[in-house]
Amino acid sequence: MSISVRVLDSTSGRPASGLAISLHTPEHGDGPSLARVRTDDAGRVDPLGPALLPRGAYRLVFATGEYFRDLGFETHYTEVILSVHYPGDAVDLHIPLFLSPFSYSTHRGSR
Repeated sequence: MSISVRVLDSTSGRPASGLAISLHTPEHGDGPSLARVRTDDAGRVDPLGPALLPRGAYRLVFATGEYFRDLGFETHYTEVILSVHYPGDAVDLHIPLFLSPFSYSTHRGSR
């Protein structure tokens, strides 16, 4: 049914509040996005994009360079791009992302 994310800043151990995220389909590449949002105070976006996404491939682009620059940190990764397959139907896909200026980690999560 939808894609949701939660982003945690590993340097502070707190939610990554205000992080810009965009959702794309591969065929649009760097073109228009399906959604452009920012994480809330809990580091969450739910849902990311339209509530009923069709089955298919999607790209999530996290603006990590801007986020860390605003906090006064230099960072190696200006963007984190995650390519995921969304199975559609009645499935909710939750994606946790852990960030620091020089690393990131993700896994398939559950709400």
